[in-house]
Amino acid sequence: MRSRGVRSLERDETALTAVIEFLSAFVLFLMILTAFLALAQLQMGSNDPAVDRLDRSAVQGLDRLTSDEGWFVPSNSTGMDYANATSNWHERSAVALNDGRIQAGLVTDGALDILKINAIQNLTEGSMIDGLGLDEGFSLHLTIEVVSSNISNRTGLMLFDGGTERKTASASSTANRQFIQDGETWQIVLEVHRGGRLANDLHITELMTRPASGGPEWVEIYNPNDFAIALRGWSLNHTSSSITSDYLFKEGVIAGGNTLLLTGDPSSQATGNASQIIDLGVEGFLGVGMFNGMQDGTGVLKLRYTQVDEARPYDMFRAEWGGDTGLFMVTGQSLAWNGNSTTIDSWFIEQAPSPGDV
Repeated sequence: MRSRGVRSLERDETALTAVIEFLSAFVLFLMILTAFLALAQLQMGSNDPAVDRLDRSAVQGLDRLTSDEGWFVPSNSTGMDYANATSNWHERSAVALNDGRIQAGLVTDGALDILKINAIQNLTEGSMIDGLGLDEGFSLHLTIEVVSSNISNRTGLMLFDGGTERKTASASSTANRQFIQDGETWQIVLEVHRGGRLANDLHITELMTRPASGGPEWVEIYNPNDFAIALRGWSLNHTSSSITSDYLFKEGVIAGGNTLLLTGDPSSQATGNASQIIDLGVEGFLGVGMFNGMQDGTGVLKLRYTQVDEARPYDMFRAEWGGDTGLFMVTGQSLAWNGNSTTIDSWFIEQAPSPGDV
């Protein structure tokens, strides 16, 4: 009896050891398989790596946006000027921010900084995407709202609302965070999209072809978006019975909700509230005094945009005067847009031109 008990115990121990070794080997196999699928970005079961990347980008992007003050490295003639890097990026112009490298941060001393929020209008959506470390091909939409307040008329106030619309993207992920400060609750919502059409609209709002007292011709362009828009890729085309001219923008940025003024002579140009002035007199596109860059009687001015890696420009906005339009300007009058549509009926003759003031 004793001999059989010993042999039975030995068999039980051997079987238990085999089971443990099998389970250990199986668990190790699953760990190796999971690691391989993760590295290869392959799908196992209901898990979709593409959705995971979107979710991770939204969470990490919001964390970078709301964890500190942010950082800006300006550029110089030799490259990046790291010696003058600063967290006070909100004090720089849209042009400077577009030339350097920016990681926008909105928090100062643990609270959302309204000065930094207001400065988002100086950033292009592309600069924000790069600074937050989003993958190539991703776009974003950012909203910052006062969701509750003890102050009347503050609840529901939108502090920022800009970027790519979700309906233009193939997939999206959202992250949000709330801050309670000064008796109010502020909410930041960051949407990260795969693909989508970046907000890229500019409007010609007023133009002058018959300046008085030998003044310059000018064109006013407005950015209706909350994010800034870089002018690289944009162009102007003017055609008339006697003049055809083109101008391709190589630099420049229009901050969100701001106005760009193009002029034939900056030294004599009234600029109003324009955030940026560009001299097109030296390019011969706009005239001053007796020199006409744009035809007085009849003409068409088109604002065009060329996609990256494409040669064909697309007409984005159009202004037309004279001819069948019935819009004939005399000296000192301008052609102005009423803001409703891009048809002929949306333009009128302005008796009191206001360059730079939309």
